[in-house]
Amino acid sequence: MLVPDPKVVRKLLTRYASLRIAQAEREREATARELEDVTYTLCVMMAATDIHEAVAKADALLLSAGTTATTPATTPAEKGGEDGLRLAV
Repeated sequence: MLVPDPKVVRKLLTRYASLRIAQAEREREATARELEDVTYTLCVMMAATDIHEAVAKADALLLSAGTTATTPATTPAEKGGEDGLRLAV
């Protein structure tokens, strides 16, 4: 089985989170389309049927690669952000 590049996965997760925030702040058709595209790409890349499953699999992939969704981590405090929380969906 092919394993996605953690750098690409991290970039997609970051874009997904940014688009979710942008859409929550101000709904726009262009943002909604891009969010749909990024969501689809994450689901396909992670072989998931929905975005919640895709994010969970992406988090697991990044943890096994020794990074988090936002930054390369070297200490337990850095892994997963504050208190080890994963990226919210």
